Amino acid sequence: MNEPKNRGKGVYILPNLLTTGGMFFGFYAIMAALSGQFENGAMAILVAGVFDFLDGRVARAMNATSAFGKEYDSLADFLSFGIAPAVLLHQWALVPFARVGWAAAFLFTVCGALRLARFNVQHYTQDERVSKRYFQGLPTPAAAGILSATVLFYVEMGFSSDVGSATGDGLWRWLPLFLVFTLGILMVSSIRFRSFKDFSWHRKRPFLSQVVVVVFLAMMTIHLAVTLFVVSIAYLSSILHSHREYQKLLAEGKEIEEDEVKDLSV
Repeated sequence: MNEPKNRGKGVYILPNLLTTGGMFFGFYAIMAALSGQFENGAMAILVAGVFDFLDGRVARAMNATSAFGKEYDSLADFLSFGIAPAVLLHQWALVPFARVGWAAAFLFTVCGALRLARFNVQHYTQDERVSKRYFQGLPTPAAAGILSATVLFYVEMGFSSDVGSATGDGLWRWLPLFLVFTLGILMVSSIRFRSFKDFSWHRKRPFLSQVVVVVFLAMMTIHLAVTLFVVSIAYLSSILHSHREYQKLLAEGKEIEEDEVKDLSV
Protein backbone atom coordinates (compact mmCIF):
# COMPACT_ATOMS: atom_id res chain seq x y z
CA MET A 1 0.00 0.00 0.00
CA ASN A 2 2.91 2.35 0.63
CA GLU A 3 4.50 1.83 -2.79
CA PRO A 4 1.97 3.85 -4.87
CA LYS A 5 2.04 6.58 -2.24
CA ASN A 6 5.83 6.81 -2.47
CA ARG A 7 5.69 6.93 -6.25
CA GLY A 8 3.17 9.76 -5.99
CA LYS A 9 5.50 11.74 -3.78
CA GLY A 10 8.32 11.22 -6.27
CA VAL A 11 6.16 12.57 -9.07
CA TYR A 12 5.44 15.76 -7.14
CA ILE A 13 9.09 16.21 -6.13
CA LEU A 14 10.43 16.42 -9.71
CA PRO A 15 8.57 19.64 -10.73
CA ASN A 16 9.47 21.23 -7.39
CA LEU A 17 13.13 20.32 -7.94
CA LEU A 18 13.01 22.10 -11.28
CA THR A 19 11.45 25.12 -9.57
CA THR A 20 14.23 25.03 -6.97
CA GLY A 21 16.80 24.88 -9.77
CA GLY A 22 15.32 28.01 -11.29
CA MET A 23 15.41 29.72 -7.91
CA PHE A 24 19.07 28.79 -7.51
CA PHE A 25 20.00 30.52 -10.76
CA GLY A 26 17.91 33.54 -9.78
CA PHE A 27 19.79 33.78 -6.50
CA TYR A 28 23.10 33.29 -8.30
CA ALA A 29 22.19 36.16 -10.64
CA ILE A 30 21.83 38.47 -7.64
CA MET A 31 25.18 37.38 -6.20
CA ALA A 32 26.85 37.81 -9.61
CA ALA A 33 25.38 41.29 -10.03
CA LEU A 34 26.61 42.37 -6.61
CA SER A 35 30.06 41.05 -7.53
CA GLY A 36 30.15 42.94 -10.81
CA GLN A 37 29.81 39.78 -12.95
CA PHE A 38 26.96 41.21 -15.01
CA GLU A 39 27.25 38.87 -17.98
CA ASN A 40 27.10 35.82 -15.71
CA GLY A 41 24.11 37.31 -13.90
CA ALA A 42 22.24 37.88 -17.16
CA MET A 43 22.94 34.32 -18.34
CA ALA A 44 21.78 32.95 -14.98
CA ILE A 45 18.41 34.70 -15.33
CA LEU A 46 17.97 33.20 -18.79
CA VAL A 47 18.77 29.74 -17.42
CA ALA A 48 16.22 30.32 -14.65
CA GLY A 49 13.72 31.01 -17.43
CA VAL A 50 14.46 27.61 -18.95
CA PHE A 51 13.77 25.93 -15.60
CA ASP A 52 10.55 27.93 -15.25
CA PHE A 53 9.50 26.78 -18.73
CA LEU A 54 10.15 23.15 -17.80
CA ASP A 55 8.67 22.86 -14.31
CA GLY A 56 5.07 23.63 -15.27
CA ARG A 57 5.16 21.47 -18.37
CA VAL A 58 6.71 18.53 -16.50
CA ALA A 59 4.08 18.87 -13.78
CA ARG A 60 1.24 18.84 -16.31
CA ALA A 61 2.76 16.00 -18.32
CA MET A 62 3.11 13.86 -15.19
CA ASN A 63 -0.27 14.97 -13.82
CA ALA A 64 1.60 16.27 -10.79
CA THR A 65 0.17 19.79 -10.43
CA SER A 66 -0.70 20.96 -6.92
CA ALA A 67 -1.65 24.13 -5.07
CA PHE A 68 1.68 23.98 -3.21
CA GLY A 69 3.60 23.69 -6.48
CA LYS A 70 1.82 26.71 -7.97
CA GLU A 71 2.55 28.89 -4.93
CA TYR A 72 6.15 27.70 -4.77
CA ASP A 73 6.61 28.43 -8.46
CA SER A 74 5.18 31.92 -8.02
CA LEU A 75 7.60 32.70 -5.17
CA ALA A 76 10.51 31.36 -7.22
CA ASP A 77 9.42 33.53 -10.17
CA PHE A 78 9.39 36.62 -7.97
CA LEU A 79 12.98 35.97 -6.92
CA SER A 80 14.31 35.06 -10.36
CA PHE A 81 12.29 37.46 -12.52
CA GLY A 82 11.28 40.23 -10.12
CA ILE A 83 14.19 40.82 -7.76
CA ALA A 84 17.18 39.41 -9.69
CA PRO A 85 16.79 41.48 -12.90
CA ALA A 86 16.10 44.63 -10.88
CA VAL A 87 19.32 44.15 -8.88
CA LEU A 88 21.25 43.26 -12.04
CA LEU A 89 20.11 46.35 -13.96
CA HIS A 90 20.65 48.64 -10.98
CA GLN A 91 24.21 47.49 -10.39
CA TRP A 92 25.03 47.42 -14.09
CA ALA A 93 23.45 50.60 -15.43
CA LEU A 94 21.26 52.50 -12.97
CA VAL A 95 23.68 53.50 -10.19
CA PRO A 96 24.78 56.69 -12.06
CA PHE A 97 21.14 57.83 -12.10
CA ALA A 98 21.11 57.93 -8.29
CA ARG A 99 17.56 58.05 -6.86
CA VAL A 100 15.93 57.76 -10.27
CA GLY A 101 17.81 54.53 -10.94
CA TRP A 102 16.93 53.16 -7.50
CA ALA A 103 13.27 54.06 -8.05
CA ALA A 104 13.26 52.38 -11.48
CA ALA A 105 14.64 49.13 -10.04
CA PHE A 106 12.12 49.22 -7.19
CA LEU A 107 9.26 49.92 -9.58
CA PHE A 108 10.22 46.90 -11.68
CA THR A 109 10.27 44.69 -8.58
CA VAL A 110 6.88 45.89 -7.32
CA CYS A 111 5.29 45.57 -10.76
CA GLY A 112 6.66 42.03 -11.00
CA ALA A 113 5.05 41.15 -7.66
CA LEU A 114 1.73 42.71 -8.70
CA ARG A 115 1.82 40.91 -12.04
CA LEU A 116 2.36 37.53 -10.37
CA ALA A 117 -0.34 38.19 -7.76
CA ARG A 118 -2.87 39.20 -10.43
CA PHE A 119 -2.03 36.11 -12.49
CA ASN A 120 -2.55 33.84 -9.48
CA VAL A 121 -5.91 35.39 -8.59
CA GLN A 122 -7.17 35.22 -12.17
CA HIS A 123 -6.25 31.58 -12.58
CA TYR A 124 -8.05 30.45 -9.44
CA THR A 125 -11.25 30.73 -11.43
CA GLN A 126 -12.40 27.65 -13.35
CA ASP A 127 -14.40 29.62 -15.90
CA GLU A 128 -13.43 28.17 -19.30
CA ARG A 129 -14.22 31.44 -21.04
CA VAL A 130 -11.13 33.06 -19.54
CA SER A 131 -8.55 33.15 -22.31
CA LYS A 132 -5.54 30.87 -22.22
CA ARG A 133 -4.28 32.32 -25.49
CA TYR A 134 -3.36 35.73 -24.09
CA PHE A 135 -1.52 37.07 -21.05
CA GLN A 136 -2.86 40.21 -19.42
CA GLY A 137 0.27 42.30 -19.14
CA LEU A 138 3.83 41.34 -20.01
CA PRO A 139 4.81 38.06 -18.28
CA THR A 140 7.53 38.51 -15.65
CA PRO A 141 9.88 35.90 -17.20
CA ALA A 142 9.64 37.73 -20.54
CA ALA A 143 10.40 41.09 -18.90
CA ALA A 144 13.39 39.60 -17.07
CA GLY A 145 14.56 37.93 -20.27
CA ILE A 146 14.43 41.21 -22.20
CA LEU A 147 16.56 42.95 -19.58
CA SER A 148 19.05 40.07 -19.52
CA ALA A 149 19.24 40.06 -23.33
CA THR A 150 19.92 43.81 -23.23
CA VAL A 151 22.86 43.34 -20.85
CA LEU A 152 24.34 40.61 -23.06
CA PHE A 153 23.78 42.72 -26.18
CA TYR A 154 25.61 45.70 -24.67
CA VAL A 155 28.55 43.53 -23.65
CA GLU A 156 28.69 41.89 -27.09
CA MET A 157 28.55 45.22 -28.94
CA GLY A 158 30.95 47.01 -26.61
CA PHE A 159 28.39 49.52 -25.31
CA SER A 160 28.78 48.53 -21.65
CA SER A 161 31.49 51.13 -20.99
CA ASP A 162 29.02 53.98 -21.51
CA VAL A 163 26.37 52.44 -19.27
CA GLY A 164 28.25 52.34 -16.00
CA SER A 165 29.80 55.78 -16.38
CA ALA A 166 28.28 58.89 -14.82
CA THR A 167 29.82 60.93 -17.65
CA GLY A 168 28.56 58.69 -20.45
CA ASP A 169 25.80 60.10 -22.61
CA GLY A 170 23.79 59.23 -25.64
CA LEU A 171 20.98 56.81 -26.36
CA TRP A 172 22.86 53.72 -25.19
CA ARG A 173 23.22 55.11 -21.67
CA TRP A 174 19.53 55.99 -21.36
CA LEU A 175 18.03 52.89 -22.97
CA PRO A 176 18.39 50.59 -19.89
CA LEU A 177 16.64 53.15 -17.68
CA PHE A 178 13.85 53.52 -20.24
CA LEU A 179 13.48 49.74 -20.54
CA VAL A 180 13.20 49.17 -16.79
CA PHE A 181 10.41 51.75 -16.46
CA THR A 182 8.63 50.57 -19.63
CA LEU A 183 8.75 46.86 -18.83
CA GLY A 184 7.55 47.48 -15.28
CA ILE A 185 4.51 49.38 -16.54
CA LEU A 186 3.81 46.78 -19.24
CA MET A 187 3.73 44.00 -16.62
CA VAL A 188 0.82 45.62 -14.75
CA SER A 189 -0.94 46.93 -17.85
CA SER A 190 -4.03 45.41 -19.48
CA ILE A 191 -2.26 45.02 -22.82
CA ARG A 192 -2.55 41.49 -24.19
CA PHE A 193 0.46 39.38 -25.13
CA ARG A 194 0.14 36.08 -26.95
CA SER A 195 0.88 33.10 -24.72
CA PHE A 196 1.46 30.79 -27.73
CA LYS A 197 -0.19 27.97 -25.75
CA ASP A 198 -2.45 27.30 -28.72
CA PHE A 199 0.39 27.55 -31.24
CA SER A 200 -0.09 24.73 -33.74
CA TRP A 201 1.97 25.87 -36.75
CA HIS A 202 4.67 23.32 -35.90
CA ARG A 203 2.07 20.55 -36.19
CA LYS A 204 0.71 21.74 -39.54
CA ARG A 205 4.15 22.25 -41.08
CA PRO A 206 6.57 20.03 -39.16
CA PHE A 207 9.39 20.07 -41.74
CA LEU A 208 9.38 23.85 -42.11
CA SER A 209 9.24 24.17 -38.32
CA GLN A 210 12.38 22.07 -38.01
CA VAL A 211 14.15 24.28 -40.56
CA VAL A 212 13.18 27.42 -38.63
CA VAL A 213 14.46 25.89 -35.37
CA VAL A 214 17.77 24.89 -36.98
CA VAL A 215 18.25 28.39 -38.44
CA PHE A 216 17.44 29.96 -35.06
CA LEU A 217 19.94 27.71 -33.26
CA ALA A 218 22.58 28.52 -35.87
CA MET A 219 22.02 32.25 -35.33
CA MET A 220 22.29 31.78 -31.57
CA THR A 221 25.55 29.90 -32.04
CA ILE A 222 27.02 32.69 -34.16
CA HIS A 223 25.71 35.65 -32.15
CA LEU A 224 23.80 34.58 -29.04
CA ALA A 225 23.49 38.06 -27.55
CA VAL A 226 22.39 39.77 -30.77
CA THR A 227 19.86 37.02 -31.54
CA LEU A 228 18.32 37.17 -28.07
CA PHE A 229 18.10 40.97 -28.22
CA VAL A 230 16.43 40.94 -31.65
CA VAL A 231 13.94 38.28 -30.50
CA SER A 232 13.19 40.35 -27.39
CA ILE A 233 12.47 43.49 -29.40
CA ALA A 234 10.34 41.47 -31.84
CA TYR A 235 8.28 40.07 -28.96
CA LEU A 236 7.74 43.55 -27.53
CA SER A 237 6.68 44.80 -30.95
CA SER A 238 4.14 41.98 -31.23
CA ILE A 239 1.85 43.72 -28.73
CA LEU A 240 0.61 45.94 -31.56
CA HIS A 241 -0.85 42.87 -33.26
CA SER A 242 -1.77 40.67 -30.29
CA HIS A 243 -3.73 43.35 -28.40
CA ARG A 244 -5.64 44.34 -31.52
CA GLU A 245 -6.40 40.67 -32.20
CA TYR A 246 -7.66 40.22 -28.64
CA GLN A 247 -9.91 43.28 -28.87
CA LYS A 248 -11.42 41.92 -32.08
CA LEU A 249 -12.18 38.54 -30.45
CA LEU A 250 -13.58 40.34 -27.41
CA ALA A 251 -15.98 42.32 -29.60
CA GLU A 252 -17.10 39.08 -31.27
CA GLY A 253 -17.81 37.47 -27.90
CA LYS A 254 -15.08 34.86 -28.31
CA GLU A 255 -13.10 36.21 -25.35
CA ILE A 256 -14.06 37.59 -21.95
CA GLU A 257 -12.39 40.04 -19.63
CA GLU A 258 -11.04 38.37 -16.47
CA ASP A 259 -12.53 41.09 -14.30
CA GLU A 260 -15.99 40.08 -15.49
CA VAL A 261 -15.48 36.60 -14.06
CA LYS A 262 -13.88 37.39 -10.73
CA ASP A 263 -13.61 40.61 -8.75
CA LEU A 264 -9.91 41.40 -8.39
CA SER A 265 -10.29 44.37 -6.05
CA VAL A 266 -8.57 44.26 -2.67
